[in-house]
Amino acid sequence: MGVDLFAGLTNAALPPLDRTPRILVFDSGLGGLTVLAELVATFPYAAYVYAADDAAFPYGALSPERLVARIVTVMERLIDREAPDLVVIACNTASTLALPALRARFALPFVGTVPAVKPAVAATRSGLVTVLATPGAARSEHTHAMIDAFAGSVKVTLVGAPNLAAFAEAELRGAPIDDGALAAEIAPCFVEEDGRRTDAVALACTHFPLLTRRFRGLSPWDVAWIDPAPAVARRVAALLSASPMPAGPPAERRALFTSNRTAPSPLVCALAARGLTTIEAGVSPLD
Repeated sequence: MGVDLFAGLTNAALPPLDRTPRILVFDSGLGGLTVLAELVATFPYAAYVYAADDAAFPYGALSPERLVARIVTVMERLIDREAPDLVVIACNTASTLALPALRARFALPFVGTVPAVKPAVAATRSGLVTVLATPGAARSEHTHAMIDAFAGSVKVTLVGAPNLAAFAEAELRGAPIDDGALAAEIAPCFVEEDGRRTDAVALACTHFPLLTRRFRGLSPWDVAWIDPAPAVARRVAALLSASPMPAGPPAERRALFTSNRTAPSPLVCALAARGLTTIEAGVSPLD
């Protein structure tokens, strides 16, 4: 179609490195862990810092102007502190709103996250696709532009689920939401029309893949749940193509949180399962 899935969401390629790349993965909360998992699978020997601006979660509660200003300020402190070679914005809302300002401010490659519209359209056989987003992403001009660019003859239903990101956070923190509340959030995804059924759902929030296992159990029929994380990892691979990964043990992986909240033990275990054995709270707080 002539439209790049990541158009406007990435910088130029990273110059060759003679050492282990240092990658900062940034999100408002825990959703970016789904992107981190794909990155680690692709680049197991890179050094990773996972930074969650959980003091401002959810980002959809902020006006676009306040959100961009906050992200730029937090990112400035994180970059000064961690000196990454590349930054992945593992948040759809932050990617669509803040990346132009981040690229203008910092001389670093940034990779953003976009709704998985293109692969969902490629996957459908029924011609009925749903884009499952947060309310903010559902309102985003970028989301609508993605649908216009890639839908073609496919009918796309756009669903703004108000609570799913918080439900995903609760899941990892050891307080899962009951099936009824979760089923109600995804019910609008399933459309029947002229004997056809939705068969592909594009996940337009990095939090949502944390709940995919439960989605499958609650779905009225089988659909493909399309995760945006593999596309992000492929883009990072292109940027790091000139920097071969060294052999040896994986570099340290750390998790940073902007709030001072103590991580509950289920979350500590979930982070450790992803290789994030060092957790720091109250990092780069804002007044």
